[in-house]
Amino acid sequence: MQKSIRTGLLIAGLLFAGLNAATGQTQDSTARASSFLLQPQSPGGEKPVKKDSAPAVKPLDNPPPPLAVTANPNHEVFGGNLFTGTFSKQSPGRFNPDYALMIGDQIQLRLWGGYEFDGVLEVDAQGNVFIPQVGPVKVLGVTNKNLQTKVEAATKRIFRANVGCYASLAAPQPVRVFVGGNVNRPGLYDGTSMDSLLSYLDRAGGIDLERGSFLNVVVKRGDLERAKINLYNFLLEGRMPLIQLAEGDVIFVQPRQSTVKVSGLVSNERRFEFSAETRTVADLARIAKPKPEATHVRVVRNTGEVLNTEYYPLDKAAGVVLQNGDALVFTADKKPGTITVRVEGEHQSPQEYVLPYGAKFGELIGRIEFTDNADRDNLQLVRLSVKERQREMLQAALRNLETSVLTARSSTNEESRLRKDEAELMLQWVERAKYLEPRGQVIVARSEDRDSLLLENGDVIRVPKNDGLVLVSGEVVFPNAVAHDANFSLDDYIKASGGFSQSADTSRVIIAHRDGSFEDTEGDRAFWSSGPKLRAGDQILVLPKVESKSVEIARGISQVIYQIAVVAKVAFGL
Repeated sequence: MQKSIRTGLLIAGLLFAGLNAATGQTQDSTARASSFLLQPQSPGGEKPVKKDSAPAVKPLDNPPPPLAVTANPNHEVFGGNLFTGTFSKQSPGRFNPDYALMIGDQIQLRLWGGYEFDGVLEVDAQGNVFIPQVGPVKVLGVTNKNLQTKVEAATKRIFRANVGCYASLAAPQPVRVFVGGNVNRPGLYDGTSMDSLLSYLDRAGGIDLERGSFLNVVVKRGDLERAKINLYNFLLEGRMPLIQLAEGDVIFVQPRQSTVKVSGLVSNERRFEFSAETRTVADLARIAKPKPEATHVRVVRNTGEVLNTEYYPLDKAAGVVLQNGDALVFTADKKPGTITVRVEGEHQSPQEYVLPYGAKFGELIGRIEFTDNADRDNLQLVRLSVKERQREMLQAALRNLETSVLTARSSTNEESRLRKDEAELMLQWVERAKYLEPRGQVIVARSEDRDSLLLENGDVIRVPKNDGLVLVSGEVVFPNAVAHDANFSLDDYIKASGGFSQSADTSRVIIAHRDGSFEDTEGDRAFWSSGPKLRAGDQILVLPKVESKSVEIARGISQVIYQIAVVAKVAFGL
């Protein structure tokens, strides 16, 4: 009998599956129906034993983070780095002394002594918690810091002695809050009544940096405006009011107000929002925080295609009224009265000299007391402005090389794959080369007008030590310092350093002299054995060999390697 019943159920299940397939229902529903029909029978045989069709899904311990926030930390808008997902990942604090209890909050209550109780009580719709043996106690609106006193007083009316009481907030009320207006992802977001306004804004992707206001964020409950928040107070001073949110509250970001872009000598170089009440240069200066060296401000008016510029000393610009779209540039407009020059190396004089503006090289050299080991004939001058120009030229050469690598063409698929692998290595090399620091050395030792050269603020004069060494670096087996020998040729010094490495470009060696000048041996093999003699203090740079399928790329890399050797005195290989 049971066997015939099972057979009938199996046939019914198959017919049910076919009907589902014919009517377009999913295979999942068919499988669930068939699996229920094929359940083992109970001992009585009449009713199947019901089992779950699928195991319960275990909730994730660490739920996935919210969608990527579109706020850019480097955006020109002040506050663009505020909403990056950090606030939305934080759980609410368990104790906020000013938190007012709401309907749905849970309270942990413990009674001990003559009567014992340990449980969690929920604030009901009337705003009460019901304590066993005590009855309802009104706690709606009671602050967290006063909860213990309120519950203890109610308990003492019943248990006058021998019963202890302890009450604390166990969990805030789960709420859903609307976030709207000029945010990146408006919507309804789950949280708790203890979560901060910043947390809900973060869940909504943050304020839209092109449209939203940081000065006017409104919290509404129905038609009532409960609070208006200025986020600049948080960004600049760390002040954020604690706003307790309830089910159905609305956080609304108003449209952005007027803006001014501030740049130059300021700590906060950004685009700032300002309201009608704060629209002077003094108001914006308090936010942008000009640096101590700033003396003037340039106001570029937003007047269409033709821009009008106004220029004020800071002490006279405070009351200048700004308009939407204006730009402020804080500058230093003060003639330097003095400059500072540092002297390093082999001397017994002070290391820092404060000189009048316009001081000359010869005037300072006359005040330096050299040591016996000083190499006076090869004084070195390092200048910041020269270093910056050398860096710009090197960066331009690297950009050109990068363009050549990325735009190289291939005639076959095999060549294309080889070019791709080669390009990746070249681009890695270019990226490393960008961080090389030029020396900024000015060639002054051989100049007849050296003494009349004007000094600049930040100049460094180095007095080399006459140590009688020749440095050999780059692509040699043993980079070394070799004692200077008047009879040694370039070939002899390279042999003394173990000879060329396998990666050396044996056709090109640079000789860098102490005074900043250099000699290039490319295409001049006679120089190796019979050329000018090397001087003590020289540096021999053996450049690396460049191998590339493209002649143009190889030429570009060789040129950059040469420039690096000249401005940084480094043989920088691939």
